[in-house]
Amino acid sequence: MKNFKTFLFTFSMLMLGVVAFAQETITGTVIDGDTNLPLTAANVFVRGTSEGTTANVDGVFTLKTSKTSGDLLISFIGYETKVVPFTINAGQTLNIGSITLLTDSEELEAVVIVGAGVIDMEEDRKTPVAVSKISYKEIQQKSGSQDFPEVMKNTPSVYVASQAGGFGDSKVYVRGFDQTNTAFLLNGQPINGMEDGNMYWSNWSGMTDVASSVQVQRGLGSSKLAISSVGGTVNIVTKATQLREGGFAQSTIGNNNFIKNTVSYNTGMMENGWGFSALLTKWSGDGYNRGTYGEGQNYFISAGYKANEKHLFNFLIFGAPQWHDQNFTKSISSYLTNGRKYNNNYGYYNGDYMSERRNYYHKPVANFNWDFTINDAMQLSTVLYASWGRGGGTGNWGSGRVRTADGHVDFDAIAENNAALPGAIGSLGNGAYAIRNSVNNHAWYGLVSNFNHKITDNLSYNAGIDLRTYKGDHYRTINHFLGLSGWETTDNAQYPGGYIVTDAFSAKPWSSLFDKADDNQKVNYDYSERISYGGVFGQVEYATDSFSAYFQGAVSTQSHIRWDRFGYVEAEEESPKVNNTGFNIKGGVSYNINENHTFFGNAGYYSRQPYHDNIYLNFGNDVNPLTENEKVTGLELGYKLRTQFIDANVNLYRTTWEDRVTTTSDEDEISGDRIYYNNSGVVQLHKGIEIDFAAHPFTFLDVKGFGSFGDWTYDDNIYQRTFDQNQNLLDEEVVEIEGGKVGGGAQTTYGFGLVYRATGRLSVDVDWRNYDNLYSTAVVKNNIELPSFDIFDAGATYKLTFPETSLTFRLNVNNLFGEVYMSEMTSANPVEDGDDSYKGINVSNNVFFGNGTTWNFGMRFNF
Repeated sequence: MKNFKTFLFTFSMLMLGVVAFAQETITGTVIDGDTNLPLTAANVFVRGTSEGTTANVDGVFTLKTSKTSGDLLISFIGYETKVVPFTINAGQTLNIGSITLLTDSEELEAVVIVGAGVIDMEEDRKTPVAVSKISYKEIQQKSGSQDFPEVMKNTPSVYVASQAGGFGDSKVYVRGFDQTNTAFLLNGQPINGMEDGNMYWSNWSGMTDVASSVQVQRGLGSSKLAISSVGGTVNIVTKATQLREGGFAQSTIGNNNFIKNTVSYNTGMMENGWGFSALLTKWSGDGYNRGTYGEGQNYFISAGYKANEKHLFNFLIFGAPQWHDQNFTKSISSYLTNGRKYNNNYGYYNGDYMSERRNYYHKPVANFNWDFTINDAMQLSTVLYASWGRGGGTGNWGSGRVRTADGHVDFDAIAENNAALPGAIGSLGNGAYAIRNSVNNHAWYGLVSNFNHKITDNLSYNAGIDLRTYKGDHYRTINHFLGLSGWETTDNAQYPGGYIVTDAFSAKPWSSLFDKADDNQKVNYDYSERISYGGVFGQVEYATDSFSAYFQGAVSTQSHIRWDRFGYVEAEEESPKVNNTGFNIKGGVSYNINENHTFFGNAGYYSRQPYHDNIYLNFGNDVNPLTENEKVTGLELGYKLRTQFIDANVNLYRTTWEDRVTTTSDEDEISGDRIYYNNSGVVQLHKGIEIDFAAHPFTFLDVKGFGSFGDWTYDDNIYQRTFDQNQNLLDEEVVEIEGGKVGGGAQTTYGFGLVYRATGRLSVDVDWRNYDNLYSTAVVKNNIELPSFDIFDAGATYKLTFPETSLTFRLNVNNLFGEVYMSEMTSANPVEDGDDSYKGINVSNNVFFGNGTTWNFGMRFNF
């Protein structure tokens, strides 16, 4: 600290000395070459000195210098640096006029533009789609201590259910479809889970550090891959090997003892064509709710090689090992009684904190990219990728849970009861209690390759392949015996005599990479599945200055098989193999009236294969005879306005989703057995309008806003079959749900925001959003609606610039207003009639009542 104060004092004296002795003044204006608007906060330095300044909100700079001749270096991140020679007489004021900086595409990109042909960015096609773009700057500024999905919260028709139930437990809805039905791509590779399409954002906590841009394509989108997304496609492009040498060190603190430190360094592109980049992050925090602690690391390593003008290669690997304790499902009424930070999933054991609900995971991801420029008209881009997931989640095992007077788990009392059992051996029938691990491991390998050919100036096409294979392993072990010496397991079909489990396994992400349990050390299910996928895709586009049209098509085949080593004897452990084929077609046209006005329309039809978990009945080997391909029809009309001072978009959409099959389960209140509900013939109709704009009324002010007004309903009744946990059919009936509201995401959202650049160094931004027409996720006709609520975000950025370096400070504050705010609603069980019937809704994450405030403060040093 003493050295730092000495540095600041010395630096200040030097700067004062420069000002005191400088006699000459240079002025000018820096202009953005793309927009012709002033470039606020551009850096201006005299080469070889520390004499410098920044442009104000009007792009004007005034520089004092002791030099009578030399070079001015005028720069801004993402723009080409301009060198302006000057000669000035003593005592003179020199006005060098307007200096225009042009966008530097190489600086904004990397040595290797990662999978340029397979990323599926919206710019790959001239015919527009409904899309919102999130820049690297916005990701870095506004993510703070929040989950990565939060960067998408100011996007029309996107609803992000917050992480209040634990770090990384966010959910995303696009146009009313949950994240299992929105395609997420990372550098051209699909990353939705192949079993159920889900996204577990805790596995991707490092995304806020390594993402360079995000595109949220709503509806049909521009993706060329053999995927069938219903809600849309989210393209996440990570950093690769950086072109310029440098790096940064960053530290962030936030509410509830959150702290995060990151360091990154890039060698830049060296003379031999190689370049390397690396990033390392460490974070920890207590979580918003009580008992939702978390801790993790992020790592990123990238190596790029430019062999020649035709061949570019890049290899990268990154991962985000983490653990976080969770606030598990409970009703809203329990929060009303105990407060908004209520969590009863933890307690104390021998005086130390312990939670029965912890998620832990480590999912390293590696990919190798090859971009081959065959000639001026043809390019081939290929990405080979792999990921290896290890980890799972903990929970209660057995019926002997004891709670304290205030409702928390009394682990000491549980241990006493366990020790009193004969031989201290637990079982499902003797009142014992332990903490179990539900392990979900997988290995995933894939290849995506895309060939682009520009036949003429107006006609182009591309074609490619998408190959994936996935192997998952799922089983349960004991995490903590709580005083037991073992656990008796008698329901494993391959061990008719039963066995005693004596091994305990940790719930830590790094050790889970190496944990391996023997078959006779698993206390519950033990099954694996293999899912293989192959697809081909292609697109043709014709485009002129005023008109464009495209047609896309894709065909894919999937095979599914599972092995159940717990519920079946060895001779019957392998399920029937299921193969199914799907396809999608889509096309669109666009017409530019002039450079300011564009109208476009898109239409598409998907025949989508069902997910693995819906093919096999109730997580067994029996194939569901009612499962068939889901049919998705999408229509979209749009208008784009582009002027010097305002950009605006209007989109109309209508999406029909037919022949859905869903499986849910519940616990019988009397027997405690698991009951399964299979719903077939589910039909959803989603339609709505989206509006967004970004205006620049003054050089120092940006204003933006959006509105999404949806009508999402069930469009037919369903056929429901009910099974017990032994696959016995208990009941079957037609359930009336037609006209019921689809829940999960708010059907009405709107918001406004602004950025005010007070000086060349200081900017302030605010965002406000309102959410309304938010319903439970229960598939029922008379769904329960929650009260509307508002979220207000504010931030301030202050930047100090020096020759070749900068220091940035950032403060974010998030505040929520409204009676109730949900993370995820899992069922509708009203406890009373009237406006407050929502109190009976079960929620899997947090609920806010009144105001809830979070904050974070960060400091970043670029070098």
